Amino acid sequence: MSRFNAPRYAYCTCPPKYNVNPYLGRCSHQCLYCYAVKFPSFQDSLKPRLRLAEEIGRMAARTRPKLPVMLSDTTDPYQPAEAKHQITRRCLEALVKEGFPILIVTKSDLVLRDLDLLSKARAVVSLTVTSLDEAFARLMEPGAPPPYRRLKALRRLAEAGIPTVARIDPIIPGLNDKPDDLEHLVRKLRDAGVKHVTASTLKPVRGFFQRLERLNPKLAGSLRETYREMKVIAGYGYLPLHVRKRIVSMVRGYVLREGMTFASCRENLQHLNTSICDGTAYLSRQESLLLSGE
Repeated sequence: MSRFNAPRYAYCTCPPKYNVNPYLGRCSHQCLYCYAVKFPSFQDSLKPRLRLAEEIGRMAARTRPKLPVMLSDTTDPYQPAEAKHQITRRCLEALVKEGFPILIVTKSDLVLRDLDLLSKARAVVSLTVTSLDEAFARLMEPGAPPPYRRLKALRRLAEAGIPTVARIDPIIPGLNDKPDDLEHLVRKLRDAGVKHVTASTLKPVRGFFQRLERLNPKLAGSLRETYREMKVIAGYGYLPLHVRKRIVSMVRGYVLREGMTFASCRENLQHLNTSICDGTAYLSRQESLLLSGE
């Protein structure tokens, strides 16, 4: 359990928190746009951190202050291996026992397995839903559960009283940035009980275009042209600010119209935010509900 290293992400506005990665190496969700591959410890095959399951209790007992704990910032805590190893669940058991607020970030409906623990905690669950288009999901997130299952998970979590965040992240120009599609997605998120939406544009890291070219040369060529004038900051490729602002502002409009809060992520567009990108703002509201017994 370590402090979340915000400075390694350009324009990161996350508040202080801890981070736990129950797994190292390449996540089996195999997202084509994954940024974690730029970090050496996440370039090899998947490694379950089996010792962490044994040590997390001692770590949680001695760690102060009790800042929120995020699971996880790089490798998905609920990828398929978790069904077998249950390292994430063991971590949750220890963290909930010690009273740490919990921030879950995942693409998997396996998170529903741990509703019993999350319902006892100050917890916010963020689920990434980049598009409702199954073909897009199969290309960009081939190992992750399909979008309809993620929507169902968001609904189940909301029905259980757990605040939910949907991450439309990344938005890729020419692929999942069509206004009608995004507007429809935002409505579906509202219908699923989502409290907050965080959106950001694709920020390709080294190797992204080569990986895409092996699967779809035409699409790779088109995206290379779109990102021809990108500015590389801390290893991430950024579209020009005016392009990012146009895309993010569009999503923001849809989100606010549906009564949810909004934030961008690492876009240098903080003035567009109405809440905190990681859902931390909803932890205090969750505490009030737990204390009231609702």
